[in-house]
Amino acid sequence: MYDATRLAALVAVAETGSITRAAAHLGYTAPALSQQLAKLEREAGATLLVRHHRGARLTAAGELLAGRARRALDELDQARHELAQLAELSGGRLRVGTFTTAGVHLLPPVLSAFRRAHPDVELAVTEYEPPGGVAAVAAGEVDLALTHAYEPAAADPPPPGVTLEPLLVEELVLATAVGHRLAEGTGRLAVTELAGRPLISSAPTHPPRRGVESALAQAGATPAVVCESPGYALVCALVSAGLGVAVVPEMVASLSSTPLAVRRLEPAAFRRTISVVHRGERATAAAATLLALLRSGFGRGAAI
Repeated sequence: MYDATRLAALVAVAETGSITRAAAHLGYTAPALSQQLAKLEREAGATLLVRHHRGARLTAAGELLAGRARRALDELDQARHELAQLAELSGGRLRVGTFTTAGVHLLPPVLSAFRRAHPDVELAVTEYEPPGGVAAVAAGEVDLALTHAYEPAAADPPPPGVTLEPLLVEELVLATAVGHRLAEGTGRLAVTELAGRPLISSAPTHPPRRGVESALAQAGATPAVVCESPGYALVCALVSAGLGVAVVPEMVASLSSTPLAVRRLEPAAFRRTISVVHRGERATAAAATLLALLRSGFGRGAAI
């Protein structure tokens, strides 16, 4: 087992080419550093460096050990960094952004697991209608956020320093009142079958949905009942009451508080991707810990 201090001394000599300069770099006197290097040579059982009037050079054994030492010291530095991050979780605050569906159905069990592991961290949750959570992370208003994007649609690139990491991909399905004619059958329903049907939509002022609405319009399905709320609870209630049909995320339909019938659509290109927005390596220790819980809970890009 080699002493890390002595390994650092050897690396410093390799990088400076001088025991004197290496000692100054590490905050030692030259004689003290020479003693550390002599002990390292005894541990290694080999001559590691050759002294000369202009400094010192490493032998082949010294070069070999110095190369290994650099990697070992880098690993130790990373371990110190990670331990310091864990220590930060004894307190502090974690600010999380979310949209309604994720905030109600996905986030609570993950935050519960985080709280059990780190009870001293203060939690704050703020609701953002996508893509507001992306801007909130970029501005430092929250540490990370859950957001979503719809397909077909043109995806906007994230701001510099912000990463969007997919967690879940779900199909958009047709939601109808129970007993509705379009709900009959077990196969996929062609989107063109929605032409002329009363379509309930929350899209006119909802940027993430515009691509979907445009594709539906091209198939002849245009909104007949417009819901000005971006939330799906009202849309599902109107559908359940028989006022029209709607194309909604599968999770929304399956967890609706009002009774609905559901049918898959053809083509199956209508999807919603739920992503976590974070600041990558600049994430706080608490945010990195919650991010790991989200990844383990849902998997990257997993389809529900």
